[in-house]
Amino acid sequence: MYNNYIMIKLTNRLEACASLVRNGARLADIGCDHGYIPVFLVSKGIIPSAVAADINEGPLSSCMSLVRMSGLENSIKCVLSDGLDSIAEDEIDDILIAGMGGELIADLLSRCPYVKNKHLILNPMTHPELTRKWLYENGFEIDRDFIVADSKHHYSVFDAYYTGINKEKTEADYYLGNIKDFRDGEYFLHLINYLENKQKGGADYSAVISAIKEKIQ
Repeated sequence: MYNNYIMIKLTNRLEACASLVRNGARLADIGCDHGYIPVFLVSKGIIPSAVAADINEGPLSSCMSLVRMSGLENSIKCVLSDGLDSIAEDEIDDILIAGMGGELIADLLSRCPYVKNKHLILNPMTHPELTRKWLYENGFEIDRDFIVADSKHHYSVFDAYYTGINKEKTEADYYLGNIKDFRDGEYFLHLINYLENKQKGGADYSAVISAIKEKIQ
């Protein structure tokens, strides 16, 4: 019986990540921090179980406390792990990696031999283009891809599946992925400004900038 007194209210960013986890999937939450997403999803009956993992003992301890208070010790396993290193392939179906840089996310994925067999939910806090580039270059297809406004910040959240098909992609694809909704003008104008500043260093992002401007007109 779950402890009904523990009420988890997810931020917009975490809610967006949780929304991409499939009903009935066993989740690996990498960089679980306080464990809000696995506790939320298991307590709601959306998923049957989860492995909550963090490389640091402090956040993992906070996660373990929340799991205990929620009465979910039999459904959520907390492990000290560098990425997916300490998680077995047959324990999980969906992998969530949120709250870290895009380059680190790509590195964690590259080190795990079984990610091709899993549904990935990713939330790079910086450089989402580097995560998308890794996915595209390694035979993954991005499905849902959106920008989430949370407080004063804007975040990329997307999910991906392995297809084995390496399609030719442009630099603009790395920045825009499979985004369908371009109404978040603040995010895209900030991205244009960022790329224009990078061009001052000699790099050419004119094609990417043009592609973004075309989408937000």
